[in-house]
Order: sequence, then C-alpha cells, then structure tokens
Amino acid sequence: MSGRRRGVFAALIRAGLRFAEIPYAIAVAIRNRNFDRQPDRIHRVDVPVISVGNLTTGGTGKTPVVAFLAQWFRDRGIRVAIVSRGYGRGEDGENDEAKELHQRLPDVPHVQDADRVEAARITIEELETQLIVMDDGFQHRRLARDLDIVLIDLTCPFGYGHLLPRGLLREPLRSLKRADAVILTRCDLASQAETDAAIKTLRSHVPSLPIIRCTHRPSGLLTYPNAVAPTESLRGQRVAIVCGIGNPDAFRRTLEALGAVVVDQLYFPDHIAYDRQEVEQIDRWARGLNDVTRLMCTQKDWVKLRCDRLGGLPLAAMTIDAEIESSPEFDSLLSSLAERAEDAEAFG
Repeated sequence: MSGRRRGVFAALIRAGLRFAEIPYAIAVAIRNRNFDRQPDRIHRVDVPVISVGNLTTGGTGKTPVVAFLAQWFRDRGIRVAIVSRGYGRGEDGENDEAKELHQRLPDVPHVQDADRVEAARITIEELETQLIVMDDGFQHRRLARDLDIVLIDLTCPFGYGHLLPRGLLREPLRSLKRADAVILTRCDLASQAETDAAIKTLRSHVPSLPIIRCTHRPSGLLTYPNAVAPTESLRGQRVAIVCGIGNPDAFRRTLEALGAVVVDQLYFPDHIAYDRQEVEQIDRWARGLNDVTRLMCTQKDWVKLRCDRLGGLPLAAMTIDAEIESSPEFDSLLSSLAERAEDAEAFG
C-alpha cells in the first residue's frame, strides 16, 4: 500500500488492488449520494450529538479524543453518553474500546449497537442523557449529528492516497466537506514539514474548515490491577512490545520518544480478543527474549489481557491522554452544544 516495496511482484499486487479500488469507490459514491438526496433517511434525536470519526482505517487516536470530549462536558455537569457500533464485542457484550473508555470514564455510560439510532434512543429514554458522543461515526450517516469531527493521524494522514483496498481511505478526501472540524492527531510524532504538508492538502479540499492540533501525551505506566508509575521510569529500559491496535508503529515511536529501547515486538490484528491461543503464543515469545526489562502494551490491550506478567516478564500499559490545543472557534462550538444540552434539560 505504501509503495515502499519495489519490484515486479509488488507492482503487480498494487495494480490488482488499484483495480479492486474502483468498485469500492463506486459503492461509496452511491451510498453518500443516496444519503444526500434522501434526507429522510437521517434521524435526528432530542439531544446534541457529536460524532468523532476518521477517513482511514486503522488507529487514528479516537479513544483518547472521545474521552477528552466526554470529560469536557462531564466537568460542566452535563450527562454524557457514548454510543458506538461495538465492532468485535466479546461474550460480555463489550469490545476493547468500550472497556478502555469505561476504565477512563467510569461515570459515562457506553451503549454499543450496530443501529446507532437505537443506541441513541436508549441513552436518552433510559439514561436521561443530555449529550451524545458517537465513536467512529463519520461513515454512519443515519444518526444526525450537530458537530462532525474528523481525525487525521499525522503519522499516516491520507491512507497512502487511495481508497480501500489499494490504500487505507474509507472515503475520498472530498467527503471532508461534510465535517465541521478536523483534529490533527499525534502532532508530536510528525515534523513541522509533515504537518504543514497535511494542512496544505486539507486546505485544498476544505479551505475554511477549523483545523485543530492534538498531541497524544503519555501520562503513566499502568500495571495490574490499578497501579500507575511515571513515564520517566521507562528511560533507558529495554522493553518489548505486544499489542493488537490499528497503528502499532505510532505506539513504538511513542515509547522510543520516552527513552525506552525497543528490543522486539509482537503485533496482532486490531480488536484481537486475546484468547488462550494468543496468550500462549505471547508466553512462548516472551520467554525467548533476552535482556528485556518488561513487556509494554497499550491500555486497549491491557483491559483484555488483565495480568501482571507474561512469559515471566512484567507487563505494563502506556496510558495516553489527548491534549487538544485551545482554539476559540472549536471552544465556541463545544460551548454552544453545552448550552443546548442544558436548555434541553430545562425545557424538556
């Protein structure tokens, strides 16, 4: 996808993927056109809805941003609920994002349902929610939203410039015209030149859309069951990574930026459940490592692994918090929704 691999075989694979991109692009265009021409297919609910989504597959840092927004409104006394599709839910009815968000925000309910209109109804009628944050909602157009936020991950901003399966784009960049704001994530992992290039590309499609910068700040090392150590303790440590997330390379770069020496890594597919087979695989791999201080995973992995050691090595998770730059325009959008949520409570 990236084009880094050269040679005839790689070129033939890219050509095949490029051919397969055509029917996908047609299907996306027809779907969006149908929603544009049939507004009655879009359902509006009685409370403000914020959608946090992206244009690409893989991890763009949505969970810390969703947590930031939910906490922002909770701090102002507004009852918030999160709704999501719930892809990859386990037997307990929750997927990894829901488990992580519950750990981050124990007082914010999270309703998962493929029918997010129904999920929104449940939060309003049964939980008396005043405001909804819809996780991964940009492509889910049936639920009307009052603020549509799209995240662009600066470590791979535009999915190699192609739609699936040739690239990582779910939709073409022109779809950003539906958005109300763009948040650039992982700005701390991109150079100024890379940031400027991404903004230039965005401005060519959406000249006046608010663009807000966000860094994903490592905030601590979480160990089982709930102990937290400072990130400074990683400096100089030889660690190995085990994770199943959408963008594992960004996690590695974060650890290295903190001074850790990454000796090895074991990557699994995103949303992996970590059943017995995978845990045994990790155990065998970890026992074969030499001169490693600890294993590192993400908080998303940790809520599923739930142990203090694997393969005889201590396991710790990196907790990540989103730091969104102060922007008068963005702050005004959030404040306006907070006022509407309070008004709906007063008159509803």
